[in-house]
Amino acid sequence: MTRVLGELGEDKLLAQVFLRLNRNSRVVIGAGDDCAVVKFRGAKDWLLLKTDCVVEEVHFTKETNARAVGWKAMMRALSDFAAMSGIPEFAIITLAVAGKKKASWVGELYRGLNRAAARFDVAIVGGETSETTGPTVIVVSVAGFVERRRCILRSGGKANDDLFVTGELGGSIRGRHLRFVARIDEARWLTANFNVHAMIDLSDGLGTDLPRLARSSKFGFSIDQRALPLSRGCSIRQAISDGEDYELLFAVSPRERKRLQTRWQKKFPELPLTRIGRLNQRSKIKNQKLKSGYVHFRQRR
Repeated sequence: MTRVLGELGEDKLLAQVFLRLNRNSRVVIGAGDDCAVVKFRGAKDWLLLKTDCVVEEVHFTKETNARAVGWKAMMRALSDFAAMSGIPEFAIITLAVAGKKKASWVGELYRGLNRAAARFDVAIVGGETSETTGPTVIVVSVAGFVERRRCILRSGGKANDDLFVTGELGGSIRGRHLRFVARIDEARWLTANFNVHAMIDLSDGLGTDLPRLARSSKFGFSIDQRALPLSRGCSIRQAISDGEDYELLFAVSPRERKRLQTRWQKKFPELPLTRIGRLNQRSKIKNQKLKSGYVHFRQRR
């Protein structure tokens, strides 16, 4: 019997799809990480590719400021570059919008897209526009690069690695998801100064993205929920399950802990860095219980 998407869930759906995708000899990392990593003929660095979308009434409402929608749409894709320690360079925008939408709304949308792109010197070089009778959809596709030695995957975590998270968690419903800045500068600093084993951006929430990193690294995890850095007015549950934090979660050797914390505080005095737990041996993975963050196609009750 064929299952509907709401019963299957996002991760299981993608796992099935990924098995059928065509690859060639230039693919380093295909679907399944924050960005695709491919070899480009004659280049010493690796090419990073990412596409992401925001959908009306899923990622923003009809009342959301169009400029804020554009900012979010661009920064979401750039946040995935941060997770790989990549440098974004070019973006293409695909917009599906109803004919009754005001032209001024689209103009404001592109102002937001441009402003976010300019923050990291990304050039918007084209795209596609289509009319739709459904909700507005903005797709942002980004290309850039990463040095081979600085490319960080979800799958590199090691036993007993410390787990660190940048910034604060929770509160997306209060508008934080419209104002965030991708942690590209922080990720680049990390990989220039420390041996980061694994990293992911918290787009779907700690409760969803931490298990993804742990599974990719073939480990379990333990966290101290009391140590979670909470946004003002947020509960532990919200910090775990709200989603759309767009902070970095990464794994490093516990031998690096003290040096990392000291140097981070000097480099980024306004941005907290918090050790929230560690990766465990694979045999303990069945014992992991964590409230889930946001998952597409999950049936709501």
